Amino acid sequence: MSTRRLKKTHTYTFGFTLIEILVSLTILAIALPPLLRAFSQAGNQSASSENETTAVNLLKYKMAEIEMLGYPEGTGEDEGEFGEGSRFGWTSRIEETDTEGLLLISVTVNWLERGREKSMTMNTYMADRQLPQEETSQEQSQGGGGR
Repeated sequence: MSTRRLKKTHTYTFGFTLIEILVSLTILAIALPPLLRAFSQAGNQSASSENETTAVNLLKYKMAEIEMLGYPEGTGEDEGEFGEGSRFGWTSRIEETDTEGLLLISVTVNWLERGREKSMTMNTYMADRQLPQEETSQEQSQGGGGR
């Protein structure tokens, strides 16, 4: 009997086959564009939400500023910016209504977002508290003349 030794041949399986690489690249090619588009849209929505939140806060600020000045002497329009070089601007309009001593005040904030102008408007009414209040005949007959 001969003692011949057989040489063992080792097969190494440390790498990927060409098919495995092609399949993984195909999966990436299919999945990556929608994922990138979703991230891009999320970024755009975040910026848009931030602009709208800022616009609401600036509307409240400008409306409070107008209300603090008291009942306006006349009607008209005014405009400006919120600080030098701000991307947000404002327009205010004061109009008479059908009711004496009641004015309609409109404030609009506008800004540029991705090359398009956007705006947001808030309206309120302001009464002239200096006008004399008329008593109704019913209040006078009940003795509730406000004194």
